[in-house]
Amino acid sequence: MRILVTGAAGFIGAALSEALLSRGHEVVGIDDFNAYYDPALKEARAARLEGRAGFLGMLRADIADAASLDAAYAAAGGAFDVVVNLAAQAGVRYSLQNPSAYVRSNLVGFVNVLEACRHRGTPRLVYASSSSVYGGNVKMPFSEDDRVDAPVSLYAATKKSDELMAHVYSHLFGLQTVGLRFFTVYGPWGRPDMALWLFTEAMLAGRPIKVFNHGRMKRDFTYVDDIVSGVVACIESRALGRDEVFNIGNSRPEELTRMIEVLAESLGVEPKMEMLPMQPGDVPATYADVSRIRAAVGYEPTTPIEVGVPKFAHWFKSYHASRS
Repeated sequence: MRILVTGAAGFIGAALSEALLSRGHEVVGIDDFNAYYDPALKEARAARLEGRAGFLGMLRADIADAASLDAAYAAAGGAFDVVVNLAAQAGVRYSLQNPSAYVRSNLVGFVNVLEACRHRGTPRLVYASSSSVYGGNVKMPFSEDDRVDAPVSLYAATKKSDELMAHVYSHLFGLQTVGLRFFTVYGPWGRPDMALWLFTEAMLAGRPIKVFNHGRMKRDFTYVDDIVSGVVACIESRALGRDEVFNIGNSRPEELTRMIEVLAESLGVEPKMEMLPMQPGDVPATYADVSRIRAAVGYEPTTPIEVGVPKFAHWFKSYHASRS
C-alpha cells in the first residue's frame, strides 16, 4: 500500500514508518520538525528513513497548513491507500502553558487531514488518540465503553475532540476511521519530555529525579514495538468497521517506583528521588483493557518493562555517546 504518515519524524511515527517499509509498503512522511524538543533527535530519526526502499520522501511542513497535505498527495501521485495521523502537539503539562499550539496542531491540523481524506477519496484514516481521554476515571481497567466526557487537561480535550470529528466524517462521508488510544509509549528513540528520558538523564548526571504524587503512580507502560505492531495490524486489516476506537496498551499497569527500580538497575546507579505532589492535569493511574483490539486484529503486547526499559537505557547511552 501507499501510506501517508504524519508526524513521521516523531517517536512513534518514525518507528511505524520503518516497520511499514520493512513490510513492503510505500511511505510518504510529513513533519514540521518543531522545537518542542530538540529537533536534532527528529533529524536523526528521519535520517534512518532516507534511502530506504519504498520511502518516497519526507515533507517538512505543518499539517495545520492545508497546502502541506496537497503537497503530500502530490508526492504520492495523488492518492494514498491509508493516511496515518500521528502529528500532534504532545504533552499534558505543556498544554497549560501554550494552549494555542494544541488548538493549531491537534484540532486545525486534524480537520485538515480529515478534509484531505474526504476530498481525495482516501478510504481509511488511522489516527492517534490517547489514554488521557479517560480523565480522572477510577474504574480499572479503562474500557472503550467508559464515559470520556470529563478530561482533566486541554491535551486530553483535543484528543477526544478528534475522536468526535472522526466519527462525524465516518457518518457523513463514509471515511473509515480507526482511533487508537495510546497508553504511555516508551522505548528507543523516545521523547525527551517523557519520564523515562528525564529520569535517565538525571540519574546518569547524579541529579535527583522528580517523582510526582509521592511515587503513588501507576502507568500502563507500553513498549514502542508493541504499539507499532498494533498500528500496522489496524492499517492492514480488512475486517474493521467504519468507525473504530481502540485502546492500545500493555494491559499491565506498573508502579512508577518499579519502573525507576528497573531503570536504576539497567544504568547501574542508585536513584535520588525528590517526592512531590500530583501535577495539575495528571492522573494517578492508567490501565488499558485491550480485549477489543485483540478481538479485532489479534493485538497482543509482549514486552514487560523488565525487557523494554533496559533496551531504552542501552539506546540512550549509545545515542548520546554517538553525539559527543
